[in-house]
Amino acid sequence: MLSYLIPVSLSKSCCQFSDNEHPFIEYNQNETNWVCTMKTTVPLQPETNCLPILSSQAQGWENILVEQFQQPPGEATCDYSNEHSIYLSLAPRPVRLLQIQGGKTYTGLYGKGDISVTPAKTPSFARWDKDDHYLQIRITSDFIQSVARETIDTNPDQLELLSEFRTRDPQIESIGMMLLAELKQENLGGRLYIQSLANVLAVHLLRQYAAPKLRLSIYEGGLPQRQLVQVLEYINEYLNQDIKLADLAALLGMSQYHFSHLFKQSIGTAPHQYLLQQRVERAKQLLKQTDQTITEIAFLCGFNSHSHLSKQFRQLTGMTPTNYRQ
Repeated sequence: MLSYLIPVSLSKSCCQFSDNEHPFIEYNQNETNWVCTMKTTVPLQPETNCLPILSSQAQGWENILVEQFQQPPGEATCDYSNEHSIYLSLAPRPVRLLQIQGGKTYTGLYGKGDISVTPAKTPSFARWDKDDHYLQIRITSDFIQSVARETIDTNPDQLELLSEFRTRDPQIESIGMMLLAELKQENLGGRLYIQSLANVLAVHLLRQYAAPKLRLSIYEGGLPQRQLVQVLEYINEYLNQDIKLADLAALLGMSQYHFSHLFKQSIGTAPHQYLLQQRVERAKQLLKQTDQTITEIAFLCGFNSHSHLSKQFRQLTGMTPTNYRQ
């Protein structure tokens, strides 16, 4: 048998291999790529597939990376130094999975909706015996610490996220499916929506999978009228720009999670939904009152294209911008 060294550029994706022999893998991380080297004593395979079928990497999502994989039987080794990783099974039929992480081994069937959690700095190995279909969510440990610092009194440096093998978690499954919908439909809810989902996911991980166990503060009653008006005026003034959840929360000097919670209590809708509604309302005004093209109106209202405006406009009004103008 010949021995090979196979370098594979992964664009920060987890390595996937179809060889039956456990590979030896080295990672070298820079700002844009993970470099993986596999040493094996089997003949060189004609193709090694390490790439996801969908990825958020080019979409500018902050603090979170979401990728959809569909892989033949094989194995993978991953080690993320500054990212916690969540595996969410999308497989229509159960897949037998061998997992080794943090000195623990688990073997069992993963079905659709089952998850596992791998903390940062925890090397993990997995081997599966059938075609596997799954979503991988990676959220930075720095972001988790930032959310912890804003929402709890405990020193976030003392917190530890725990490994979790096959389990059910309806909230993570729900968040994962909403993130997957974002991958499949360009700019369905916008970056403010992604930031909201990332914050909810971070808080949930802290509540359910951190040690020591935490009790996060919950604020009730909504925003005071003065603060609510301040936020609504800001949204109205900068409607055509990329408004971030962090920008809105910073106006009131509170965490993004608590801001989202109180904002929804105040007006009955989440910040990203309100922002979308206001952009469509302004588009309706411009369609009626000006002769500007739909593309021009899209940019003036914070949408990034004619098609983006049309999709959101039709979802909220039941008609296209062209039909509305007529």
